[in-house]
Amino acid sequence: MKNVFATLHDYDPGMLPALAEFWRVDGKSLNDEELIRQLQSAMLDAAITEAAWDRLDEPARTALQLLVSSAQSRMKIAQFERFYGKIRKLGRAQIEREKPHILGQSIAETLYYRGFIGEGFDNLEDNLIGFIFVPTDLIAALPLHKTSYEKLGDDTRSASEDMPALGLVNEVDDVSRADTSIVDDLTSLLASLQARPAAVDGQRLAPDDTAAIKSILLQPDESRLSFLLGIAESADLINRDDGKAHPKRKEARIWLEAPRARQIERLAKAWLASRTYREMWHVPGLYPEDSGWSYDAAAARKAVMQLLADLLPEQGWVSVNDLIEIIKEFEPDFQRPDGDYDSWYIRNESGEFLSGFESWDAVEGSLIEFCLLGPMHWLGLVDIGEDVMRLTAYGRGFLELSDWPQPDEPSARIDARSDGALLASRRVNRFERFQLARFANCLRAGDPYHYRIDAASIQRAAAQDISAKHIHSFITRQLNGKPVPLPIVKLLRNWQAGAKTSVTLESMIVLRTTAEETLDKILAIPAFRRYLGARLGPTACAVREDQWEALRDSLAENAINVDISPLLSEDD
Repeated sequence: MKNVFATLHDYDPGMLPALAEFWRVDGKSLNDEELIRQLQSAMLDAAITEAAWDRLDEPARTALQLLVSSAQSRMKIAQFERFYGKIRKLGRAQIEREKPHILGQSIAETLYYRGFIGEGFDNLEDNLIGFIFVPTDLIAALPLHKTSYEKLGDDTRSASEDMPALGLVNEVDDVSRADTSIVDDLTSLLASLQARPAAVDGQRLAPDDTAAIKSILLQPDESRLSFLLGIAESADLINRDDGKAHPKRKEARIWLEAPRARQIERLAKAWLASRTYREMWHVPGLYPEDSGWSYDAAAARKAVMQLLADLLPEQGWVSVNDLIEIIKEFEPDFQRPDGDYDSWYIRNESGEFLSGFESWDAVEGSLIEFCLLGPMHWLGLVDIGEDVMRLTAYGRGFLELSDWPQPDEPSARIDARSDGALLASRRVNRFERFQLARFANCLRAGDPYHYRIDAASIQRAAAQDISAKHIHSFITRQLNGKPVPLPIVKLLRNWQAGAKTSVTLESMIVLRTTAEETLDKILAIPAFRRYLGARLGPTACAVREDQWEALRDSLAENAINVDISPLLSEDD
């Protein structure tokens, strides 16, 4: 950072008389530049500095000792002020009146107005961060030996110290082991979007599309589905056009054909670097606003992963709460490089803004917990239990504690039942099941998945340039010599040349009379006829769907008794 001379120049000139008073420099006949030179000379004189040090109380000396012992003898302003209070920036008249150099309102303020510390800025991970520092040449003059490190309390522990090891937990309840079903569910999502692009509302699919896609997922959780959408976009597997999501064919095929371990690896790396998916917007109970502040989700996520790599053992269960508490104590500013806890716009369920360091548990703590129990568990990186977690082989590879695992993957083919159902286990190559889903309906997601071909699915395939002949060839190849079930053969044969005709099925409200003459009379009256549609027979006539109540009232006014079907009464 800066030396004494540069630090003195950075101070407000109104501070110089107070500094001269504390350092016992006669500055009455000196201009500002001459006074700065005299102060510099006094502050670098070992005897004068020792006398000034002795006039500090023990808490102030301890604070200086901590600051000097920190990396580069500096600490983020927000972190230092959390330990030692805020520094008011006072003008000349306020300094003369309040004399903060004699008794400041905080330890930090006292040290600042006595010239022991300064404020500066530096670039840290592409952010301009404010720091409190001890001037470089002043450090050498300070009698630091007069304060023992043993007197540094736990509440002023340096963030640069090594963090403690997490203790292992032996008794674990409600274990949920990680799996790789995210690969299968993303395959289903890609297949659905290939058949029909889905509307996207911000970071989520639109409600109607969400409901349809959830029915074909192994884990039909909306939060997980939003995660699937976010990392698929980040992995370049999904694109958005005109507010709708659809697969990027080339990239999606490469991913679908890859081994399962490589598929997980690509998704995990995409999540780590993702700026599309922002965890803060998915943490239960948090409601961030989209404007007025900046948030770098990728930087925050990478910071958490680095902390996990430093803290987590390769084997064994650890307490999630203990993990979060250690991060809070040693690296609380992991996602706020400037240590600013006041300018983010995040509300809780009661609509209250969560600001200040006192909201750390509600914001940062909840974010860490969500990363562990949500994305990391969904990606197969951690097993979880009641307030516990442990790394899996994939998790160790992700945190670079070991090589990325490459387990053997047994293969399987799509099978068929005699009734025409097509079965695809999770061992079926994901690209093959993706192809199947383009012309068949998923009836049940599971192991195996159950699919069935019908007229609607064949028409959907035709819209994707997949003919009945292509479908037959695909199924024949998958069955590897087994006969194609007769129901499928008949269906495909009938649809070989496409639909020969089409019909429409629709619901209708019908007026029925007890005699043909009654209907003739009703149709002859214009006041009734305007509510009616086509005649369906001697005693039946269609009623315009949105006009039946008006027809009922008009008939009643003309002394014609009307009986209403129970179904219409229920709708009414």
